[in-house]
Amino acid sequence: MDIEITEIDTILEKYGQEQRWLIPSLLEIQNAYNYLPPEALERVSERLKVSQIQVYQVASFYKAFSLEPRGKHIVTVCMGTACHVRGSERLVDQVGRVLQIKPGETSSDKQFTLEVVSCLGTCALGPVMVVDGKYYGNMTAGKVERVFKQYTKKEKEEVAANE
Repeated sequence: MDIEITEIDTILEKYGQEQRWLIPSLLEIQNAYNYLPPEALERVSERLKVSQIQVYQVASFYKAFSLEPRGKHIVTVCMGTACHVRGSERLVDQVGRVLQIKPGETSSDKQFTLEVVSCLGTCALGPVMVVDGKYYGNMTAGKVERVFKQYTKKEKEEVAANE
């Protein structure tokens, strides 16, 4: 993925040149690229007059940020106690088989990243899987492929519409 410095500058100009805008700027850059590219971190450091190590510390401290490329779709599976006893481990295994990745990895087509979390706060719906902020409760391994087909179908429809 090519990083457009002008796009980074446009994002930074929206917030101003003050250090207090570091986190909002990083969040918007992450939304644009699905991760924080090194070139973007350097540019943020220059423009906000914050040391590169400080920018990196913030980017690596908060779980909302990723320094590695992530997929277009973020898949999160809850591994909290309620979800675990209801089969979230099997759910993670099935998601991994379908996407051919392990937790923390991104699919080779850069479409999906699989994450596991300790709790999503939706214990009554467990096990729970979230894709791009949409919650899928009472998930089973058998439902996983149907969910992902929805997202791949949308991708194909978007490509066809743009042709």
